[in-house]
Amino acid sequence: MVRVGVVCALWGLGAAAAPANAQTAGYPSKPIRMLVGFPVGGGADIAARVLGPRMSERLGQQIIVDNRPGAGSAIASEITAKATPDGHTLVSIGSSHAVNAALYPKLPYRPAADFSAIVLVATAPVAITANPAVPAKTLKELMALARARPGQLNYGSAGVNGINHLAAELLKRTAHFDITLVPYKGVAQALPAVMAGEVQLMFASLPGSIDQIRTGRIRAIAVTSAKRSNAAPDIPTVAESGVPGYEASSWFAFLAPAGTPKRIVAQLNTEALMTLQTPEVRDALIRQGMDPTGSTPGEADAYLRAEIAKWTRVVKEAGIRAN
Repeated sequence: MVRVGVVCALWGLGAAAAPANAQTAGYPSKPIRMLVGFPVGGGADIAARVLGPRMSERLGQQIIVDNRPGAGSAIASEITAKATPDGHTLVSIGSSHAVNAALYPKLPYRPAADFSAIVLVATAPVAITANPAVPAKTLKELMALARARPGQLNYGSAGVNGINHLAAELLKRTAHFDITLVPYKGVAQALPAVMAGEVQLMFASLPGSIDQIRTGRIRAIAVTSAKRSNAAPDIPTVAESGVPGYEASSWFAFLAPAGTPKRIVAQLNTEALMTLQTPEVRDALIRQGMDPTGSTPGEADAYLRAEIAKWTRVVKEAGIRAN
């Protein structure tokens, strides 16, 4: 995995490069459908909607974002895995794709083998946030409050057994305190709940909650990444807040069905990298709480497989079971 600017420099790409459809005749021949397994507002949705319009301009065909929420993004992934592998059906995935592989051994698709990785778009931490009325401003204070009131604090999460839920469960087990999950369909549904005090806490990817953090509608307690986010450098990590060694980050990538011609995968990768290189797109992602990444298809595939292995190990060691 390498940063976008480095990739483009190595490949000799520049902002003025010709659209790849001039190099790969006949593709795309119609609009491209980009499936997203969550409602509008989550990280995978943001990645698709920020990159989609600029990639559409370069490809000469519209990229249509198609939200198909449910089953922790498995519905969108299954549709993509079974689609014709001609580059006209893609999926924008997040960490839940790897988590599903760890939790559900009998998915209707193979999380790695049934896809052709295109590009790793960005990474982002999960943000631990609270309603401003919660009497805890730091993670240490929050853990002390939870220990004093075991099971009485509720936290919202985008669904069950996704990265946000598992990040919370891993923290509970690592730091030895108890809070209760209240699942929502997506971050767009969980945010109003924590702002209204329906739940006291929320675990959500930083891209889905950063606007409300900045306006003070919710309070940021910590981020789950190994390092502080470039998008919100003032929010401390869980590790530096008293739980050393803890890390659970979100990431976002574009995939195509397995068997998609390599020339089309390469074309889509080139266009994604060119799009990620533009200041407007990079700034838009950072404003939304993401750290733009970029990769070759091979690097994206290796990253996906490593994440599947990681979460399979975490799920087994933590004794987490699918609900």
